[in-house]
Amino acid sequence: MIPDILLDALLDTLKVLPFLFAAFLILEFIEHYSAHHSNRVLSKVGNAGPLAGALLGCIPQCGFSVAAANLYAGGLITTGTLLAVFLSTSDEALLILMAHPGSGRAIASLLVWKVIIGITAGFLIDLLFRGKKEEKDLKEICKGCGCSDTGGIFKPALFHTVRLAAYLFLFTFCLNLVLALIGTEQLTVLLGKGTLFQPFFAALLGLIPNCASSVLITELYLAGGLSFGSAVAGLCSGAGVGLVVLFRSNHPLRENFRILSLLYGIAVAAGLLLNGIGV
Repeated sequence: MIPDILLDALLDTLKVLPFLFAAFLILEFIEHYSAHHSNRVLSKVGNAGPLAGALLGCIPQCGFSVAAANLYAGGLITTGTLLAVFLSTSDEALLILMAHPGSGRAIASLLVWKVIIGITAGFLIDLLFRGKKEEKDLKEICKGCGCSDTGGIFKPALFHTVRLAAYLFLFTFCLNLVLALIGTEQLTVLLGKGTLFQPFFAALLGLIPNCASSVLITELYLAGGLSFGSAVAGLCSGAGVGLVVLFRSNHPLRENFRILSLLYGIAVAAGLLLNGIGV
């Protein structure tokens, strides 16, 4: 069992490497070549950040959550925009649904509701927490790691990617091992099937910073183990590896826990609302 779990963890990690590397390359490019243009470019997006973030986040892959976490750590996007991306991030969930015949309505509903939740929550958060995180030189994010001691953008980006990939591999292995020991059937019972508390448990499962959690939530929904509202709650809180990148790159730590709490609270509220209105 252990060799299979190691192989799965390795494959899951390899899948996100291109997105990680691309995100770090973009940040290094901004730092080295276009820092003086960034404020002007982002000012054109302005208050529409949550709208753009939610629309980009719904594309079925978790690369945008990685990029958003890094951009937030550098003070380049608002908290509302970051949460809009996290809430609408779909990663493999929609791809799994597409593989099941007759799931077109479920795909459309999930996509529409996640985007609506992301946009609404993003604008509301920006309204409540006015002001953007203080913009900083992106070198401050790398302070002490030694990755920015060399010239160019390729080597620092590669350094960050390899370092984060090692962490993701370890986490993915631990998650897959737990799932193998517990089993999906028992997990459905633990998630409170048929109870009011199911969105709370589903959103908690979604917080696990790995694409595997969204895969599991989607499969449980298709198998009838989760209601639609609970599935939305789990998928809204599931920001993929974006949460790992946020805690790795952003400081202070209490700010990350505040974002985590907001993400979880919004996902649960959305799930309870959808279950309540019978969607």
